[in-house]
Amino acid sequence: MKIIYFSLTGNCRRFLFFCKLDEEDVISMTDVDIVDYDYILVTPTVGFGEVPKEVTNFLNKNSKYLRGVVSSGNRNWGANFAIAGDIISKEYNIPLLMKIELLGNKSDIEKFKKIYEEMKINDKI
Repeated sequence: MKIIYFSLTGNCRRFLFFCKLDEEDVISMTDVDIVDYDYILVTPTVGFGEVPKEVTNFLNKNSKYLRGVVSSGNRNWGANFAIAGDIISKEYNIPLLMKIELLGNKSDIEKFKKIYEEMKINDKI
């Protein structure tokens, strides 16, 4: 199980950095073209509640192994907070694992690490 992320402003990248995961498990979307392994997607929400175009283009080619999504956003957007995760979850029928505000907080980091470890173990079964 890998983690593929897209980070427009650096928040998603910093969130994963603070999670202190194995470097080989965390891959920038800009560094991969075709995926042939299970992965969790970490993505921001852009505009007024949209999935970034880069993420949409990536998923058009690489949704087969997508196992879950984490989305980041700003609570100032109300109902559109981190809604990219909801959109992706519904479109690809995968779980929305969690939403984080901006680059997350300590509680978000611990929650994500737990989710990731559980999914990694289940991936090996």
